[in-house]
Amino acid sequence: MVKFGLPVLLAGTVGLAACSLAPDYKVPPTPVAATYRTTGPWTSAQPADQLSRDGWWKIYGDPQLDDLELRLLANNTDLHAALAHYAEAQAFVDQASSALFPTVSANVAPQRDRQSDNRPLRVGGPNEYNSPTISATVNYDLDLWGRVRDSVAASKDEAQASKADLASVQLSLQIELANSYVQLRGLDQQTELLKQTVVAFAKALDLTQQLHGGGIVSGLDVARARTQLSSAKSQLSQNIAQRALVEHAIAVLVGQSASEFTVAEQTAAIPLPAIPVGVPSTLLQRRPDVAAAERRVAEANSKIGVARAAYFPDITLGATGGFQSAAYAGLISAPNLFWAIGPQLVQYVFDGGLRRAQLDAAKASTDEAGARYRGVVLSAFQQVEDNLTLLTDLGTALQQQRDAADAAQQSVDLALNRYKEGAVGYLDVVQAQTAALDAQRAVLDIQTRQLSANVQLVHALGGGWSDEELANTKAMPELVAAQVAGKPN
Repeated sequence: MVKFGLPVLLAGTVGLAACSLAPDYKVPPTPVAATYRTTGPWTSAQPADQLSRDGWWKIYGDPQLDDLELRLLANNTDLHAALAHYAEAQAFVDQASSALFPTVSANVAPQRDRQSDNRPLRVGGPNEYNSPTISATVNYDLDLWGRVRDSVAASKDEAQASKADLASVQLSLQIELANSYVQLRGLDQQTELLKQTVVAFAKALDLTQQLHGGGIVSGLDVARARTQLSSAKSQLSQNIAQRALVEHAIAVLVGQSASEFTVAEQTAAIPLPAIPVGVPSTLLQRRPDVAAAERRVAEANSKIGVARAAYFPDITLGATGGFQSAAYAGLISAPNLFWAIGPQLVQYVFDGGLRRAQLDAAKASTDEAGARYRGVVLSAFQQVEDNLTLLTDLGTALQQQRDAADAAQQSVDLALNRYKEGAVGYLDVVQAQTAALDAQRAVLDIQTRQLSANVQLVHALGGGWSDEELANTKAMPELVAAQVAGKPN
């Protein structure tokens, strides 16, 4: 029996070291529909993964937007902060993983001592003496209950969640920039419309002044025309101010000073691209915020194992050895050798309910993470449905508003012709022109809202995130540099 005692003990130790007290991990169940309820003629039957995640904004065909997005990747401060947080999480993984290996420490103490003359129970010997020591210590936690391994697993899950957080921040910033750019282009179109309106209203004022000079109309018509022109100029000034604010927001996103940053005006319409939505189940694999929430559930689950392991003794193997003498000469020699070896067992006898509370907290944290995960998933489906609904209804509303704008313009033409003939007063012209301007601005507003919903649909579908692009921290700077240079990563 003694002959086989040590091998059996070692085998048992290895077997225990392979165990983990964490519960078997299962992804929290969430309701997933077979299809999206809202669809539209612009959606494609292709799967959602057909949507490019590298440079997804290129679907809008705007070189200026392409340039701004690349500048965001290179210079945005929030993105660089998220990258640093991801690097920090990876460093925590290395810290936790270090506990899987033995620790080795060395000590060199060229020490000289003096004994107190009044030391209790003093033994004989010199009052002053040398005690140089050279030693090394090795400690290794056997981790029989999986505490260290579960800690490592939890730190890895947190690092993966931080990686997904980085992707989520990157996507959110890209979407914010694209949406701001869409708003800017809408304001440019509004500015162009208002400039044309100011010119038209100025001509109308000239007409009323000529008719008034000929005694055909009263001064009331001139006052109405002047009021209408001033009102249009005021709307133009307000629109220009609003554009400046959006431009300043874009400057911050691309890491530039708002005082030195400009975006050239452009009135060309941005085409509305078709966004392939796929099926709802693909959403869980595409969205980085869903991935981050799921990884945090796994992290919390591993921490239950850490809390359970605290109920069992912590066994550490330790060994210390070295040389010690009263003289430096011949310090490293056999007579000066000392060593100690043996296990150390630490076990709480009474902790006032500390471990029970820690385990309860770990279980509650897992329940919380699971609930948050389900909430993120449900919100993701809601966001897709919301933007699909907006695209459907705004598409219908846009056509209806265009019809209204055409009818309003016909009313302006008729009112002006009848006014010139003296059949109606200038109030009819003012009303017709005001209605036409409102209708035309509403068309531009709906177009902008529809494009914004299109951009938000990309966000809701998790476009722009690739797990391979964020495989490790070192790959991220090269990825950004490649994108800025316009090269494929």
